[in-house]
Amino acid sequence: MPAPPDPAFTISLEEGVSQLDAKQWNELVGDESPFLEWEFLASLEEAGTLDERSGWTARPLVARENGRIVAACPLYVKSNSEGEFVFDFAWADAAHRAGLEYYPKLLVGVPFSPVSGARFLVRPDSDRASWVPRLGEALKEICRGNGLSGVHVNFCHSEEAEALAPLDFHTRIGLQYHWQNAGYHDFDDYLEAFRSKRRNQVRRERREMGEQGVEISTISGDEIGADLLEPMYAFYRTTVRAHSYGRQYLNKRVFELLIERFRNRLVFIVASQGGERIAGTFNVEKAGVLYGRYWGATRMVRHLHFNVCYYAAVEHCITHGLRRFEPGAGGEYKQLRGFDATPTYSAHFLADPRLAGAVEQFLARERAQAASTIDWYREHSALKPPGAPGGDPD
Repeated sequence: MPAPPDPAFTISLEEGVSQLDAKQWNELVGDESPFLEWEFLASLEEAGTLDERSGWTARPLVARENGRIVAACPLYVKSNSEGEFVFDFAWADAAHRAGLEYYPKLLVGVPFSPVSGARFLVRPDSDRASWVPRLGEALKEICRGNGLSGVHVNFCHSEEAEALAPLDFHTRIGLQYHWQNAGYHDFDDYLEAFRSKRRNQVRRERREMGEQGVEISTISGDEIGADLLEPMYAFYRTTVRAHSYGRQYLNKRVFELLIERFRNRLVFIVASQGGERIAGTFNVEKAGVLYGRYWGATRMVRHLHFNVCYYAAVEHCITHGLRRFEPGAGGEYKQLRGFDATPTYSAHFLADPRLAGAVEQFLARERAQAASTIDWYREHSALKPPGAPGGDPD
């Protein structure tokens, strides 16, 4: 692995984020995504969810100056493509047909979390512009030196993907649906931003909760008690079991640790019917952004999902002045409820030039399609164009 030009700097692979100094790591994270914070990543490791069985081996890449951490990447050695949400299964199949070993590979990202954020963490008093390519080169050397197929930087910032492009990393563009706060005073004010058909649809779906005796409450921070551990974990497991593609990446110990050490970031939205908790969402809040993560229900009620996962979360954002809500991956139905298409970025280095060439051809077509799709969704937003009259029809 090449050393930086300054002999005071060292770059090394560590045994896990949990083995690093929490204060120094979080100083790198700053106001970035909460899923990069020591408390979140260390909890996944300590709960045993990141190991050879899951296909995730934590090996953070860390740069130090005179013993102090100045830059790092949350890095994992992957023996599969599970829990990544930037899907490369077709690439693995193509590599296999060509007689290439696709696994293991390197992944820079956050386990089980399709949330964008910095993937190259740099202290505020260090030169970020120089550290991103420096760490990028180090990742490539680790890849080549250990006979790995490639390096994948998932859900990174667009400027990180741009900085990696000269290093033979190929940019991939996806899309998610995010809600943006346009300075709404309350939920009714937000509804006035909808086209008339969609506005009436949301009102009907909200009204049904009262008609079916469902009460929805939002519990955050120190209000979250130990009594919520069992139901929130149970809700998570119901969703995993309900879908053939579901994977249980988390265990109860993760929930215990997060409630214990990550409580100040948590926002739980819980639905009750007849005094019984029947559904809930596990959300995370930081720096004016709410992130939706895990949802589940032990009793199905019409429109319960939309109300618990989206409408109550949007209402929380408006009440507390949050500027954005990211509810997670997938779901075109979000677009119909005021969540507009937003691009996501990843960057991919593949060591074999034949595979790299084929992937780049695929990504060029995919990037064009993603841009066209995002433009179409924005043109057909459920929200009225700025300045449109209140009765604007669909």
